[in-house]
Amino acid sequence: MKTWIRLELFVMVFAIAIVGLESCKKKADTSAKELALNDTAVTTEIEKEQPKKPLSEDFKKYWYAGEAEITSYTLEQARYGELREGEAVLIFVTEPFLPEIQVKADGSNPTNVPVLKLNATKNYLTGIYPYSIMSSTFYPVHDNQHAIKTSLSIQEWCGHVYSQLNNRDSFEFTSHSYFEGEADTKTTLEKAYLENEIWNKIRINPSDLPTGELSMVPSLEFFRVKHTPIKAMGATASISQQGDLSTYTIAYKEGIRTLSIQYTTAFPHTIEGWEESYKSGWGSKAKVLTSKATKRKQLNTPYWRQNSNKDVVLRDSLGI
Repeated sequence: MKTWIRLELFVMVFAIAIVGLESCKKKADTSAKELALNDTAVTTEIEKEQPKKPLSEDFKKYWYAGEAEITSYTLEQARYGELREGEAVLIFVTEPFLPEIQVKADGSNPTNVPVLKLNATKNYLTGIYPYSIMSSTFYPVHDNQHAIKTSLSIQEWCGHVYSQLNNRDSFEFTSHSYFEGEADTKTTLEKAYLENEIWNKIRINPSDLPTGELSMVPSLEFFRVKHTPIKAMGATASISQQGDLSTYTIAYKEGIRTLSIQYTTAFPHTIEGWEESYKSGWGSKAKVLTSKATKRKQLNTPYWRQNSNKDVVLRDSLGI
């Protein structure tokens, strides 16, 4: 009897060992599959990377002269179903950027990414209270990947909002708002062209602008003022030329919105103005209005050093 018990125990232990080995094998197989999938993902990501495009001597001379390019515009901005008078300013400047934490680098580092930064501001009144809008976009000067980061802030008397999109494995989007239902949100998006980065691409290499049928994420400002979730949208993009000027136009599907940016065809491809059309207002009273920006003046200067009272006069050079 004891012999049979010992035999049964031996069989059970052996069976458990076999099952354990099979289980370990399955886990090993699963881990191998996961690793293979991870390797595939990494390989795919590497394959998507583009080689750095060389910088022309004209580009280096203009953008690495230790100055920023500041341009002022007369603005007609649609808001709440009416056109508002205001002003806009575009500030382009090159700077080193830390790709991991995605902020401006304080010092020299081999991992720094040289970017062309655009700080774009708009200021206008809606009745008694003012609107102040600013976006920042950091785009690699070698034009070989999407913008590394773009952000937006809007301030008006009802409150303020902030949005940020970071380019990592996917686009990571964060938003903070004083509106109910929008307070603090985080989401990810598959990578697509960013409207915010188009302005930088124009200044670097307009011949490389995307055209035809494509998927594009409209500007962060558009999503904020329309109070809709961020997403890529189908669009058609085209370039036209008239005289010394070229125009890049993005027409989103179903007439949702159209943006046209006018720039000089020849280097340094300065932004001469833009037009933007979409429905403004609420409900049945909403109507399509066209916002316009017309160039006033331009100044190339190291503005970050010009912060004393005596430097206020420089604003006259910009007509602001």
